[in-house]
Amino acid sequence: MPMPADDIIALIKAGIPDADITMTDLAGDNDHWQALVVSESFRGKLRVAQHQMVYAALGDKMGGELHALALETRTPD
Repeated sequence: MPMPADDIIALIKAGIPDADITMTDLAGDNDHWQALVVSESFRGKLRVAQHQMVYAALGDKMGGELHALALETRTPD
């Protein structure tokens, strides 16, 4: 079952409240997503740690309902 963008955004925001999130449906099927997550809380962290923060926020949805997520993380300019 596909996972809507609003659900993904809500999960990430619950774990990273200051996140600014842009979702892109890569295949037009609500099942293959690209997420750009911008957060001050990423500052000073390696990219792998930033991604781990997002995956932690997604919890058990990652690899289950949400199986295709291209992830890009940044700090605000």
